[in-house]
Amino acid sequence: MKLDIRTDFTKFPRAVSVLTAGEAGATTPYDRAVLAHDERHLRRRAIELASGDKVLVDLPQPVALNDGDRLVLEDGRHIEIVAAEEPLYDIRASSAVHLSELAWHIGNRHLAASIGAGRILILRDHVIKAMLEGLGATVKDVSEPFKPVRGAYSGHGHDHGHSHAAAHSHAEAHSHSHSESHSHSHSHAGHHHDHD
Repeated sequence: MKLDIRTDFTKFPRAVSVLTAGEAGATTPYDRAVLAHDERHLRRRAIELASGDKVLVDLPQPVALNDGDRLVLEDGRHIEIVAAEEPLYDIRASSAVHLSELAWHIGNRHLAASIGAGRILILRDHVIKAMLEGLGATVKDVSEPFKPVRGAYSGHGHDHGHSHAAAHSHAEAHSHSHSESHSHSHSHAGHHHDHD
């Protein structure tokens, strides 16, 4: 029996797996969990649902849940993950190149950012706001669901059962086949082959 100082987690339903929004199909969720971006990084902890009920998330490895993803309970019911509104800056630029430059400065500071067509969203920070305005950005306060881009090396992404090893070996096979065909074409240039 697993006991917290205040709460007996054994009486909560357990969420034991994850489906992406695209994998959920037509299954209607029985409840929703509205979570800020940093609360959507989960492995084992209790979360409160919109109904006020609690669920113990008990996953085999940490995941970073996106808006619309589902937690699947032991009994098969789904809980929909909803990105909570958060206090953000809406950052606009004078051109696409300028927006790219602003994104570079934000990324260089390792800030979570949501990058869309014509704008970038980040969490509010007056020091960063002053820097961006100094770089010519237009920055305004907004309150919206925050769905930051997942870092390629962050280790927080989830693969929903897809094997990283398979992806790695696929990429490796691709690079091998590319180099083989590349070297093969060079072998023709240096050697004469008789085709009788």
